[in-house]
Amino acid sequence: MAAFPFEIAATDGAARTGVLKTARGDIRTPAFMPVGTAATVKALTVDQVASTGADIILGNTYHLMLRPGAERVSRLGGLHRFMRWEKPILTDSGGFQVMSLSNIAKVTEEAVTFASHIDGSRHVLSPERSVEIQADLLGSDIVMQLDECVAWPAEEGRAAEALRLSARWGARCKAAFGEREHQALFGIQQGSTIEALRRESAERLVEIGFDGYAIGGLAVGEGHEAM
Repeated sequence: MAAFPFEIAATDGAARTGVLKTARGDIRTPAFMPVGTAATVKALTVDQVASTGADIILGNTYHLMLRPGAERVSRLGGLHRFMRWEKPILTDSGGFQVMSLSNIAKVTEEAVTFASHIDGSRHVLSPERSVEIQADLLGSDIVMQLDECVAWPAEEGRAAEALRLSARWGARCKAAFGEREHQALFGIQQGSTIEALRRESAERLVEIGFDGYAIGGLAVGEGHEAM
């Protein structure tokens, strides 16, 4: 059973509107989700963001873990209190930023090791650490699995490797996340633009049993959340 019920309000062919019901409030879909990368939507107060009709904000794990630091945000009461935003928050896993902003990033089966773009300090981000930061320290409502993001265009062999590593990392994220009543864990579909690989990725995500899914690999960023 998904952590957050999803109710379909209306359909028109393959299009639909609906409501994702979370403990912190309803998210009307399709959703406009402002990006609050480092715990703020640039140039707007949280009241101004709310006045746009936004039901949810996105926060960035990579930036928050480096500055001000996930443990510090936790000591200050979590991301909602830190931002003074009481509606739902989705955090991305940090994977895309690790692999695009870091001058040196090494991916292994265990984790990705990278140098901070701020001061060059070394960090390790594993599936388990990503879940810990998002779910336990930041306290986000929707947590994204850690995935390996490859540059586009990607050769089929390279896309397949990233897909399968992401699936293994996804299973580890699911094990670390466990079952939670008021938080959800989303998987990320991979496979670049190759139909067979995207189908394989979708099947693996369903098998793992995430609460929801996002589409990655077709746009800049972690992906477009399936809301």
